[in-house]
Amino acid sequence: MIPASFEYHAPTSLEDALKLLGNLGDGAKLLAGGHSLLPALKLRLQSVDHLIDIGRVASLRYVREQGGKIAIGALSTHHAIESNALVRDKCPLLAECAAQIGDVQVRNRGTIGGSLSHADPAADYPAAILALEAEIDATSAKGKRTIAAADFFVDMLTTALQPGEIITEVRVPVLAKGTGGTYLKVPQPASGFAVVGVAALVTLDGSSQVSKARIGVTGAAVKGYRALEAEKALAGKKSDATAIKSAAALATKGIDTTGDIWASSEYRAHLTQVYAERAITAAVARARG
Repeated sequence: MIPASFEYHAPTSLEDALKLLGNLGDGAKLLAGGHSLLPALKLRLQSVDHLIDIGRVASLRYVREQGGKIAIGALSTHHAIESNALVRDKCPLLAECAAQIGDVQVRNRGTIGGSLSHADPAADYPAAILALEAEIDATSAKGKRTIAAADFFVDMLTTALQPGEIITEVRVPVLAKGTGGTYLKVPQPASGFAVVGVAALVTLDGSSQVSKARIGVTGAAVKGYRALEAEKALAGKKSDATAIKSAAALATKGIDTTGDIWASSEYRAHLTQVYAERAITAAVARARG
């Protein structure tokens, strides 16, 4: 199908993009990589009066280390993140997650800012972003604010972004010695989206006891979430198979898992627990070096 008519804008600076977004109001939509918005427009599931293509805003494409963290511009593509030497060396969990998104074409066009803004409940990034306790900068014509990952995902396709705001930067930690992480998922066979995906980040002390655990889950519910009960069950415990299995069994505690043609609610809950156990086990192995 052909989208309904709209006016196209292609700003080359963040300032111009913010000005357009502020002036055009609710009738305007941002376009980054376009893998979520364009299909919706073509199917007429969504319509816009103004399309603001920010793909030419070069200042939002970067990956650099600053202040003990890795700062990533919102227009950095999935491929740029998965292949970046700094990310692969100092935050391999994020690189591993980016490498599992969609296919080669999607990874070369899709952006981290666009993916997070869309907040698809089966997207891969939410699990990693939550486990890494990332910081997300949102900028509007009024200024900039930082949103913690734990506060960013509000509901299905809904984030903490306010009207007129654009994600401009995502910051993730440089992983210290004794910390290991991984992202594992069950991919939907056609799209590659996560039927269930689990990111685990574990820090061990000198005696191989878990001093910190963070577990992000995507695909299982209406939004990405932290498996807080599983994290609490791991903290202070020996990093052995028994403790890991017991903690993983709590990965869906208090969560209403969703069901569809790919997996029932009950099966998704089972998959989440199985993949939590696998992800925690792999993270512990990497933390041990």
